[in-house]
Amino acid sequence: MTTNSDLRARQTAAVANGVSTRAIFAARAENAELWDVEGKRYLDFAAGIAVNNTGHRHPKVMAAVAEQAQAFTHTSFNVAPYEGYISLAERLNRLAPGDFEKKTLLITTGVEAVENAVKVARAYTGRSGIVAFTGAFHGRTMMGMALTGKVKPYKAGFGPFPAEVYHAPFPSDYHGVTEAESLAMLERLFQSSIDPKRVAAFIIEPVQGEGGFNPAPASFLQALRRIADEHGILLIADEIQAGMARTGKIFCFEHSGVAPDLITMAKGLAGGFPLSAVTGRAEVIDAAAAGGLGGTYAGNPLAVAAAHAVLDVIEEENLCARAVEIGDAITARLNALAARQGMEAIGNVRGMGAMVAFELVKDRGTKTPDAALTNAIVAEAEARGLIMITCGMHANVVRLLPPLTTPMEQVDEAMDIIEASIEAAITRVASGSAA
Repeated sequence: MTTNSDLRARQTAAVANGVSTRAIFAARAENAELWDVEGKRYLDFAAGIAVNNTGHRHPKVMAAVAEQAQAFTHTSFNVAPYEGYISLAERLNRLAPGDFEKKTLLITTGVEAVENAVKVARAYTGRSGIVAFTGAFHGRTMMGMALTGKVKPYKAGFGPFPAEVYHAPFPSDYHGVTEAESLAMLERLFQSSIDPKRVAAFIIEPVQGEGGFNPAPASFLQALRRIADEHGILLIADEIQAGMARTGKIFCFEHSGVAPDLITMAKGLAGGFPLSAVTGRAEVIDAAAAGGLGGTYAGNPLAVAAAHAVLDVIEEENLCARAVEIGDAITARLNALAARQGMEAIGNVRGMGAMVAFELVKDRGTKTPDAALTNAIVAEAEARGLIMITCGMHANVVRLLPPLTTPMEQVDEAMDIIEASIEAAITRVASGSAA
């Protein structure tokens, strides 16, 4: 029998060291459950990093892909277009917030969506500057890294990066940056570093993913919209992790009442198949000349068929409401745990819908990050059969991304594991025996 350790050794010998992984080698998966090659069962609260919002192998997604595979698997939309791409663009145009004409571009990965959003923003405005935010994650290409507001491990050693990218502080009351301070620093950026008349776009995650599941206040997004309009700047919403019903709305920006000019999406869009999109104002999307957008695999027919099925499932199974139900249950358990004696290491519980995180600190007063405890909790949970992943500027945040189709009894099971794992990890760290 092939074991995890066998595959780990082969991976070490054959796979690039820069591809960081865990030691769980998947053999099969179904909805919120995953089994490794040794037969061990896990509850998957990473969901492929917010990809499997409809769970692993949702029957409707698998059926749609199988049906498409019987027709054709690839033509390249640039060579022989097909209706599925067009109809998905029509659906996303209807779903995206904003009372204006929209168009959509389909590509393959999240960072491709970001790159293309920047391209069309620059083409439309004739400007080059892009303002992103501290703690942001927008991908691993050169432009994606330039926009990303976290150095290690994503940017270290890979520069120089594309020019004309600037960062403003992302507001986080818990981390000592108020909304007013963030807006003031944005204005200072305009005074010290770049004329707002040279800025093509703001790009922002409505809930930061890698940055630590920090939600942007609705009032901040509204202020950003006003500033953008004042200076002729476009607003790009990076919904790659927060979109597709994850926070209780199809798009997280809907919570704020703000309509961005461009939306990037990926991850949950196609239920595990590689697909991303940029949807936005028609005149902005159309600013790029014919041939300036696209790609060989962009809008792959199998992924497009999966995306249609995902959107059907979100609607038919009311996954927006399920995200709220699951998120409320997780948040209530975490808050109750944080309020218990001896659980002072849980410094903060936050998130939106089924995008919930808890931050680990050495002291609630100083909020000193505790990455060692965070890693110990994740390792303990893994040993007990629960997959979780970390995030945050100091790697001290545990993020929970269960499939939105997870049965509530499995949510309860996972929370029992989390509670036991936190207790065990705190005890080990306190005794000095943590790995």
